[in-house]
Amino acid sequence: MTPLLDSIQSPADVRRLSPQQLPVLAGELRHFLIESVGKTGGHFSSNLGTVELTVALHYVFNTPHDRFVWDVGHQTYPHKILTGRRDRMGSLRQLGGVAGFPKRDESEFDHFGTAHSSTSISAALGMAMAAKQKGEHRHSVAIIGDGAMTAGMAFEAMNNAGVSDCNMLVILNDNDMSISPPVGALNRYLAQLMSGRFYTAAKEVGRQVLKNAPPLFELARRLEHQTKGLILPATLFEKFGFNYIGPIDGHDLEVLIPTLQNIKNLNGPQFLHVVTRKGQGYKLAEADPIAYHGPGKFDPKIGLVPPAAAPKQTFSQVFGNWLCDMAAQDPKLVAITPAMREGSGMVEFHRRFPERYHDVGIAEQHALTFAAGMACEGLKPVVAIYSTFLQRAYDQLIHDVALQKLPMVLALDRAGIVGADGPTHAGLYDIPFLRCIPQVSIACPADENECRMLLSTAHAQDHTVAVRYPRGSGAGTPMSSGLPTLPFGKGEIRKQGQGVAILAFGTMLYPALQAAQNLNATVVNMRWAKPLDTELLLQIASSHDALVTVEEGALMGGAGSAVLEALQDAGVTVPVLRLGVPDVFTEHGDPVKILSQLGLDAVGIEHSVRQRFAPIISAEVVTAAKGLKLVG
Repeated sequence: MTPLLDSIQSPADVRRLSPQQLPVLAGELRHFLIESVGKTGGHFSSNLGTVELTVALHYVFNTPHDRFVWDVGHQTYPHKILTGRRDRMGSLRQLGGVAGFPKRDESEFDHFGTAHSSTSISAALGMAMAAKQKGEHRHSVAIIGDGAMTAGMAFEAMNNAGVSDCNMLVILNDNDMSISPPVGALNRYLAQLMSGRFYTAAKEVGRQVLKNAPPLFELARRLEHQTKGLILPATLFEKFGFNYIGPIDGHDLEVLIPTLQNIKNLNGPQFLHVVTRKGQGYKLAEADPIAYHGPGKFDPKIGLVPPAAAPKQTFSQVFGNWLCDMAAQDPKLVAITPAMREGSGMVEFHRRFPERYHDVGIAEQHALTFAAGMACEGLKPVVAIYSTFLQRAYDQLIHDVALQKLPMVLALDRAGIVGADGPTHAGLYDIPFLRCIPQVSIACPADENECRMLLSTAHAQDHTVAVRYPRGSGAGTPMSSGLPTLPFGKGEIRKQGQGVAILAFGTMLYPALQAAQNLNATVVNMRWAKPLDTELLLQIASSHDALVTVEEGALMGGAGSAVLEALQDAGVTVPVLRLGVPDVFTEHGDPVKILSQLGLDAVGIEHSVRQRFAPIISAEVVTAAKGLKLVG
């Protein structure tokens, strides 16, 4: 079904093809992609949009000698297929399988690991300058989307590259679409480039004149693509010191290839503006690229089908519902997202409260300081941001928010293990890097209902409070009506036992409760990583022989470390076992399997406790048995 694609084992095989064979290869590649992602799930629309561009790049440039840096990288499935990983695509984003993003230790063709936005130009510039210093002749290419171009880091790199004496190419893959609709002045500017009155009028006149002369019409069509950059006004990118070329059709190999070949022979920083369409070649994805951005498994002949049974409510949905309810009660509440409206569950809030909704684009640093400015004026900002993306705004959190003790809620979605997106998206570091900042608190809800109540608690405080919750659904607890709060900085005993006490942070409460059944252990729902409920901790420490802390996060500097520090400060000596994520980067794959490998499921917790505290558990089990006998 894909005979030409089947013959491609590396880009060298692509370069041996004739130009006439390349559209056939692109068609087979798109067909394979549709069938493959249908079986595994994964990023879909973005990859369909980069098929021709990927073929053209590997045809023109000498990879792996020449360097490609794919911004974000979720559009690299065609690249992976053409670089020797086609037979492994059935393992995409699964434990031990092909990663969903470029990964340096996976292939020599993955020159830079990506997944966070807007890093490509910086990395490609670094590679270009390194090649110059070493006296090596190689090309460095950054492929970046229009959404990623809104981030400050991209412009920092452009500013540097424009005055650098090196050969590099930036390709703007302009598909007018990111995970959420792109926003901001730059995106409007790009749209203006494509819809300028002069260009549109000139093109239409030419079509009318030449429509009865097919050979001339075809020539004009070709020239249209070649000269578009000439008839549009000088661009922003030229002001940065780049030679701007485009925009050109990113699905037309007859235009792409000669353009790239010409650019290859130019010196200095080059900027190619390519227009593509997300979902290209699959009508359902073309019609709804957001729905097909990262679907699960589906039948390509049918498309996405709603599940027969209503799925469990996710933490993101809990947040979205709370946000609307609290906004209806508190007119000072404003909501901010760095381009994650859908992922963070804010679509309904945007619909109901458009004047209080602010999507700042892929600009996490700006999001925090923007929120700080609003807080200074008496508003109550809620910043919905993935745990992994808050890392990008660390300076702003310290300098602009915490130092000024500004009231703000940080709704940290995707905390903990995230699954298929892997280590680049894992929210494992928020407790360690937040815990050390004065005037910042950290709430760790155990389930959906606690999440809603702790969000209300956070909103009521006069300083910044982060509420961290995982991707997907939790225990499925019934939701409280209204907007109740929980005591600030206080935990609770959920199960009374003897000997060993398990201190659970966040959703680890439920596997801890399960493990405790066979251990006769006490289980404490700590709820807060900061402030720690020291009073409850010391009470538990004084009445038990050993403590176990369990968290879905980094052990170094995490909640378990906070417990050790509190015990030491109080002069209390008691054996403590800390369970969490050790000093390693977790892999991509099924979160259930990863948690099991880390010993963070019920079986793993029980095993670790028994291994460390066997004598204590044995003694307590005997005591409990005697007690039961006496009662009988």
